[in-house]
Amino acid sequence: MKVLSYLLQKEFLQIFRDKIILIMMFGLPTMQLIIIPFAMDFDVKHVNLVVLDNDHSSMSRRLISKINSSGYFHIVGTVASYRQGLEYIEHENADIVMEIPPAFERKLVREGRQEIGLFIDAINGNKAGLGSNYLMRVIGDFNEDISLRFRAENTPVSNAAIQTENMVWYNPHGEYKYYMVPGVLVLLLTLIGGFISALNIVREKEMGTIEQINVSPVQKWQFILGKLIPFWVVGMIIFSVGLLVQWIVYGIVPAGSFLVLYLFAGIYLVALLGFGLLVSTFTSTQLQAMFVAFFFMMIFMLMSGLFTSVDSMPAWARTIANLTPITHFVKVVRMIILKGSGFADIKMEFLYQFLFAVVLNGWAILNYRKTS
Repeated sequence: MKVLSYLLQKEFLQIFRDKIILIMMFGLPTMQLIIIPFAMDFDVKHVNLVVLDNDHSSMSRRLISKINSSGYFHIVGTVASYRQGLEYIEHENADIVMEIPPAFERKLVREGRQEIGLFIDAINGNKAGLGSNYLMRVIGDFNEDISLRFRAENTPVSNAAIQTENMVWYNPHGEYKYYMVPGVLVLLLTLIGGFISALNIVREKEMGTIEQINVSPVQKWQFILGKLIPFWVVGMIIFSVGLLVQWIVYGIVPAGSFLVLYLFAGIYLVALLGFGLLVSTFTSTQLQAMFVAFFFMMIFMLMSGLFTSVDSMPAWARTIANLTPITHFVKVVRMIILKGSGFADIKMEFLYQFLFAVVLNGWAILNYRKTS
C-alpha cells in the first residue's frame, strides 16, 4: 500500500500542476452543460405556415385563428393559388402550405366531413414530422369543437360514451430539458474521463518516465490503480458539479436516491477509466491515443440512446449499444433522476457495469508490459 500511496501522490501532483488540464476537466464540462441542452432542444416551436383559403367563410377564418393562436405556428402569408404557396417553400420562407378548399363550411355543415390539403417541406424531417403532427392536433381539436357544437344544436347526445383520460408520468409537461440534461451530463463525463485517461500512460511514454517506472519494484496492478484512482476522484467531483449545475440552471432535482446514483456513477467511472487506460496501453503516442479514443467515443455517443432510442435501432445496432457502458449509464441516470428508480430497478444494469469494469481494467493490467 505504501507503493500505491506514492503513486497516487505523484498522479495528484501532476494533475494539479497542469492548469490547462484543470480547466479542461472542471471548467469546460460546466460551461458545456449550461449551453448544450439549450441548443439540443428538439421541440419545434416556430413553424412557418402559408394559408391558401379558397372558402373565405367564417368557419375557415375560425380555423386559421385557432392555428395562429396555438403558439406553434407563424403565418407568414396568405396566397391565392397553390403555385404561390409552393414558391414560399421553394425559397425556404415556409414549412407548410395549408389549402382550405372551396365550399369548406357548406360541406362541413351538410356532410359532416371535409378534406384539407397540407403540403409540407420535408427536407428537415424532424421539423416536418413534428410540425405536421402539431397542425393535425390543432385541426383535430377544431374538428372536435365543431362536432360538439353540431351535436348540441341538432342531435341529442347519448349517455353511453367511452371517455379516455391521459396521464403523463415523470415529465408531465413534456419539457425536453428533463430528458436531455441527464444524458448530456453523462456524455460530458464520458468525454472527459475517456480522453484524459487514454492520454495518461502514453504521456509517461513520451516523457520517458515510463522507463523509470518499469525498472522500479512497482507491480502492474499498482501502476494501473495509481493511474485510475486520481481520475476516478476527479470524475466524481465533476459529476457532483454537473448535478449542482442541473439543479441551479434547469431546476432538475433527482427523484431517486443520491446514494444509488453515486454508486452507479462510481462503478461506471471505473469501467470508463479502465477503457481509457486500455487504449493508453495499446498506443505509443498521445496523437494515436487521441484518435483511437475519439473513434470509440463517437460510437459510444451515437449509439448510447442519448439522441435516439436504442429500441428503435436495428438488432445489430442494439447489440453494439448494449455492449457499451455509456448506454447503460444514460438509461440508469434518466431512471433515477426522472423516475426515482431504486437499486432493485437497476440491479441488472449495475451487474453489466460491474462486468465492464472488471473486463476493461483486467485487460488493461494484462496488456501493460512492464520490464524489470
